[in-house]
Amino acid sequence: MDPSQDNTQPNQGLDLSAVRSRNLPHEERSGGQGQAAGGPADPNAVAVPALTFDVDEASFTEVVAMSDRVPVVIDLWADRSEAAKQLSPIVQRVVEFFGGRLVLARVDVDANPRLQQAFGVESIPNIIAIVKGQPVPLFQSALPEQQVKAYFDELLKLAGENGVTGHAVVAGAEQEPAGPAHPEAEEALSRGDFDTAESLFKTALAASPADEEAKFGLARAGLGRRLIDADPKQLIATADANPKDTEAAKAAADAEIVGGNPSSAFNRLISLIRVSAGDEKEALRLRVLELFEVLGADDPAVTKARTALMRALF
Repeated sequence: MDPSQDNTQPNQGLDLSAVRSRNLPHEERSGGQGQAAGGPADPNAVAVPALTFDVDEASFTEVVAMSDRVPVVIDLWADRSEAAKQLSPIVQRVVEFFGGRLVLARVDVDANPRLQQAFGVESIPNIIAIVKGQPVPLFQSALPEQQVKAYFDELLKLAGENGVTGHAVVAGAEQEPAGPAHPEAEEALSRGDFDTAESLFKTALAASPADEEAKFGLARAGLGRRLIDADPKQLIATADANPKDTEAAKAAADAEIVGGNPSSAFNRLISLIRVSAGDEKEALRLRVLELFEVLGADDPAVTKARTALMRALF
């Protein structure tokens, strides 16, 4: 089938608009129905006073609550520590580099000894994260900026796997209009040039592994490549006739995602994960995670399937 042709009939052409498009403004995604006056334009936005802020024992519960929506990096520091004074500016620069995907809460342990005790920290500096209220130890010495970035990349992966995908927006800051983060790659994707789109998105991810838009684009490019010469109805029929065939199940799940039936896609794959092992089980898990990227963490089908996946794996 030719992905460059418009879908005038069901199952004709590959219409990736059937899946989420993060690049549309919120009002356009919701069919013109905006938020109530004074409400946030983006449901994933988390209002913060700043990307970096000081926290004490009295305000720490607010930080824990915030970690349900956006990962919080905790910088446990003290003015008496030269290493802490060296590390803190680096951590702050890296947090700002991620543009709201993380926030940084600074704790002066001399002024807040009970917080230091709560984390069980003996040496300063010490960098810890909180994701969904749970502490995540990171590192406890002055590191070069690139190593700090690498730690935070891994933190964002962990947060995403746990459904923490919000982004911080500084209160009062003027938000730029939403638009394609990678226009050349998006244009290639829209015309069905999946090879070019995939190459451009991979290049973007190599430069910035935490780039969510590039991850989203790469997942759509892979989906498009797999379905370009396929008949979605036939893929689903083949999988239904061969319920233990892993490859047929993955192909049918792709077709069901594009066809707007994600619940069936995830049920199909997760059912096989429960009875699979080794490389086959891992391949199915990775396909589920890739389809999560296509739909987005806030999609209700993803939220439900994420819980089912965890139960199937553990």
